[in-house]
Amino acid sequence: MNTTVTAPHASSTFIDEYLDIVKRRDPDQVEFQQAVQEVVMSLEPVLDRHPHYRRLRVLDRLMEPERVTQFRVPWATDDGETQVNRGFRVGFSSAIGPYKGGLRFHPSVNLSILKFLAFEQIFKNSLTGQPIGGGKGGSDFDPRGRSDSEVMRFCQSFMTELYRHIGHNTDVPAGDIGVGGREIGYMFGQYKRITNTFTGVLTGRAPGWGGSLLRPEATGYGAVYFASEMAKTQGETLEGKQCLVSGSGNVAQYACRKLIELGATPITLSDSSGWIHDPEGIDEEKLQFVMDLKNERRGRIAEYTERFTSATWAPSDSQITHNPMWSVAADAAFPSATQNEVNELDAKHLVEGGVRLVSEGANMPTTPEAQDILVDGGVLLGPAKAANAGGVAVSALEMAQASQRQRWSSEEVDSHLKRIMHDIHAVCLEAAGEYGFGNDYRHGANIAGFKKVADAMVDQGLV
Repeated sequence: MNTTVTAPHASSTFIDEYLDIVKRRDPDQVEFQQAVQEVVMSLEPVLDRHPHYRRLRVLDRLMEPERVTQFRVPWATDDGETQVNRGFRVGFSSAIGPYKGGLRFHPSVNLSILKFLAFEQIFKNSLTGQPIGGGKGGSDFDPRGRSDSEVMRFCQSFMTELYRHIGHNTDVPAGDIGVGGREIGYMFGQYKRITNTFTGVLTGRAPGWGGSLLRPEATGYGAVYFASEMAKTQGETLEGKQCLVSGSGNVAQYACRKLIELGATPITLSDSSGWIHDPEGIDEEKLQFVMDLKNERRGRIAEYTERFTSATWAPSDSQITHNPMWSVAADAAFPSATQNEVNELDAKHLVEGGVRLVSEGANMPTTPEAQDILVDGGVLLGPAKAANAGGVAVSALEMAQASQRQRWSSEEVDSHLKRIMHDIHAVCLEAAGEYGFGNDYRHGANIAGFKKVADAMVDQGLV
C-alpha cells in the first residue's frame, strides 16, 4: 500500500498549555494525561480557525469530567469471608446524549484509567453519529477464579449503589474487560429488582431479554470494516492479506471471523501467557476451537498448538521490552488485546515486517511514540476511537431497539454497523484533509469527534 501522510501540526507550546492543566489538577493520573495529549495534539488548527472555541474555553471544560462517583462495594465469598472493593463511574460528557461507556472489572482499575477511557469514549461515541455521550466505570474486583455465586453477589452489591447514578436517559453502561454477559445479567437483575422497572439501562444483554444481535461481534467486525475502508483508499481489499491479531477475547475472535469471511488470513493470536503463530492461517475450524477454548473452557492459547501442529507457541517474556509477535511478517495488524501493547520497538518491527495497515481493536493499544513511527513509516493507522467504535455503535443500536421494544435481525444490525463504520472512516478522512493532516486518521478522528461535541457545548451554554 502506497500511503501519504503528514506530521502533526500542533506546537509543543499549545500541547503543554493543556497538559499543564491536567498535570496540575491530577499529577498522578498518567493514563489520563496520555489520553488528553493524544487528542490535544490535533486541535491547534481547529481552535485557530474557530476562535470562539478558545474564547468559551470549550476544550478546558471538556477535559474536566461532569461527574465522578466512587463508592464502596462490600461482598462475601462462598466461605463467608468479607471482601471490600472500590466501585467507580465517570460521566465525562453528556453534550450529545446520555453517558455511554463500559464497566471494567479488573485489579488494575483506578480513577486515572477510567478517566482515560471515558475521555476517549467522548470522541469515539461522537464519531458513531449516534446521540450518546462519554462515560466509563468499573471496579478493582477480579472475576477470574471466582464462582458464579461470588460474581453474582459482587455484581448485586455493585449495582446496589450504581443504580442511583444511571438510567436509560442519563447513563447507560455496557460491558468491558471482566464484564461479559454473565455480569451484565446479574447487574441488570439487581437494577430491575431495586427500581421495579425493565428499561434499557444496560447494554450487552442477552438477545432473549432485550439485547441486540451481533453485539459480541461488533467491535471485532467494526475494526475489520474500518480496515477494509482504509484499504479501499489505496485501491485494495483485505483479500489475500496476512494479518497479525493480538488477544483472543471477543474482539480478536470476531476480527478473525470477519477477516476469514473477507478472504484475509489471520496468523497470530495471544493471551497473557504468550502467543501463537500459525503460518498456514487460522481458518473457521481453528477459530471455533479458540472460541470454545476461551469462552467455555477458559483455557490458555498455548493449547492451540496441541491441537494444530502447524502452529508454534512462544511464552510471554517479561525480560524483553517488546512483543516478538509484532516481528512476524504480514500485511496488516489488528492490536486487539490491551492498552499500550504496541511500543516503539514493536512499531519498528511492524514497519520492517511489511505491515502497511493497522486497525486498533483494543482501546489505545499503540503508544503515541509507536503511532508516530507507524505513520512516518507509511502505515495507514486506524486509531481506536474510530476503528473500534463498532462495539459502542451497536450498543447505541441496542438502546434504540430497547426504546422501540423491537428486535432487529442480524442482517439489519450488520447493515447498520457497516454503514456506521463507513461513515466514521469518511468523516475522519475528510476532517484530516480539511485541517491539513493528509490521510492521518488520528487527527481526523480527534477533530471530527471534538467538533461535534464542541458545537453542542456552545449551543447549550455554560453548563
